[in-house]
Amino acid sequence: MLSPSDETNSTPAADWTPTEEFIDTTNVGWLMRETGKGTYEELHAWSVQHRAEYWRLAIERIGVRFQQPYREVVDLSRGEEAPEWLPGARMNIVESCFTAPQKTTAIIHQTEGGEMVRMTFGELQTLVGCVAANLRWLGYQPGDALAIFMPMTAESVAIYLGIVAAGCAVVGIADSFAPREIATRLRIAEAVGVFTQDVQVRAGKSHPLYAQAIEAGAPRCIVLPAAGSLKQPLRIGDYAWEEFLAMEAPLKCEPRAPADTTNILFSSGTTGDPKAIPWTHTTPIKCAVDAHFHVNVQPADVVVWPTNLGWMMGPWLIFGALMNRAAIGLYCGAPTGKGFGQFVEASGATVLGLVPSLVRTWRTSGCLDGLDWSAIEAFASTGECSRADDMRWLMQFAGGKPVIEYCGGTEIGGAYMTNTLARPMAAGTFNTPTLGLEVMILDEEERTADIGELFLVPPSIGLSNTLLNKDHHETYFAGTPRGPAGEVLRRHGDQMERLPGGYWRALGRADDTMNLGGIKVSSAEIEQTLRGVPGVTETAAIAVADRDGGPSQLVIYAVCSGASDKAQLATAMQGAIKRELNPLFKIHDVVVIDALPRTASNKVMRRELRARYSVLSP
Repeated sequence: MLSPSDETNSTPAADWTPTEEFIDTTNVGWLMRETGKGTYEELHAWSVQHRAEYWRLAIERIGVRFQQPYREVVDLSRGEEAPEWLPGARMNIVESCFTAPQKTTAIIHQTEGGEMVRMTFGELQTLVGCVAANLRWLGYQPGDALAIFMPMTAESVAIYLGIVAAGCAVVGIADSFAPREIATRLRIAEAVGVFTQDVQVRAGKSHPLYAQAIEAGAPRCIVLPAAGSLKQPLRIGDYAWEEFLAMEAPLKCEPRAPADTTNILFSSGTTGDPKAIPWTHTTPIKCAVDAHFHVNVQPADVVVWPTNLGWMMGPWLIFGALMNRAAIGLYCGAPTGKGFGQFVEASGATVLGLVPSLVRTWRTSGCLDGLDWSAIEAFASTGECSRADDMRWLMQFAGGKPVIEYCGGTEIGGAYMTNTLARPMAAGTFNTPTLGLEVMILDEEERTADIGELFLVPPSIGLSNTLLNKDHHETYFAGTPRGPAGEVLRRHGDQMERLPGGYWRALGRADDTMNLGGIKVSSAEIEQTLRGVPGVTETAAIAVADRDGGPSQLVIYAVCSGASDKAQLATAMQGAIKRELNPLFKIHDVVVIDALPRTASNKVMRRELRARYSVLSP
């Protein structure tokens, strides 16, 4: 993904081109043969014109298991805005994670500075069954919500699947959040239990997690040690991990309806509280199918992707790997140094997912010098905009392997725009919408265009149908125009440009949501956090594109009650964000202003501030 200043509106030069022989070996090549389509363009057109047939083939291809079969793929009697997927079915998506041979590797994991350990599908299934059984023993019922607030480890994967197997819902909370944000998510999801870790060790530093959960007012906690034994005594009523695992039982998956909730994830809206987005037992199908046909995950692959269960790529990794009978590679530590690079090499990673800022860090630090990543078959990049030169460097580091850009959202369950291995790729751009999804770009006059706001054309498996704490129709459909043929359009909020040659380029957000380090956050959330900074009367948070392309940067406009020192102001604001919101959000610049520009209805004109900053910045 590039900023619009990176290249002119001409056909990008291909940095990677597949041969016909290579395409034949891919999962998407199988789909082209199965459907009798001679070109990828024909295949994609078929997938959106015959959506039910596409999803039926995809479900059969990856081997989704059902306890009771579905009557039809999708019921559209309530319209495209409210589809019912797989009506009549009874299922638990966890069963579809264990179709690989029991003795094959499911997880390869390593803690920072520790030894590499392998867990088979059989061993993982046993631990998942144990988690589910002990949840039942503690009295948790299907439909209960239990949070996971800990790093992504082999144990947290088992906990995630165990919660879902028991018919409960996972509440994903990123381990970087401060107690206030933890409390917000526990409240919105009505969580009745929390799995956490005593501390987290990253880059040699220990960070408390259990203590933060207690400060957030967490309900009953089940606490895992980061290493050895627990570092502090537990509250009355809380359980140590070993104590919790008292009962052993084979995996029993509760029968559920396809629309029942498996996971509550959070994504920013344009107001203070984050949107609470329920994933269902069908959402993982979108994850696994995208991984299958676009990332080309195959049995015995090793998929490494530094992420967290608080973000959608955490559960995406679980389902994208396990449902495709591949192994998950987990490194519990900082992915910015040589230790992570050595893990990628030693694990035999064949697919490596990342956020683009990691590539710039690796490239400038030289920490990967001397490593052999030739086993990698493909990279996948998501979360923020890419710099083309960084991606070309990454491709060459692994011997010319492709980088699959992957752009979507929590409310999509995967991507709407990505790459296919069946067409040439240009670094930092997309070459297709995802299979089964149609998109449309409209300009400010609501006419189809090559540049403007992107809308989705529902339905698709993966797209949310409900929100816990907001009106779903108002959020995604109210006030949206119709397509040229009367199509129902769904708002997503991204701006996109269609380039010649079948390529696409992301241009950032069309609303007041920003993407910082791969994490979506609203301007309102940041501004609310900064209200208590001394001497500041008003703030406006905006994201600005780097002139060289790449990730957005956070700029704060501030109205102050008196004279202010810019450096001190920036320090105070950064401290507030670190304490109360997320230490990963870094302020790039602070601009002191006499008054914020507002509309006649008193709304802050952040678009005007973004335009002003592009003039102010060198």
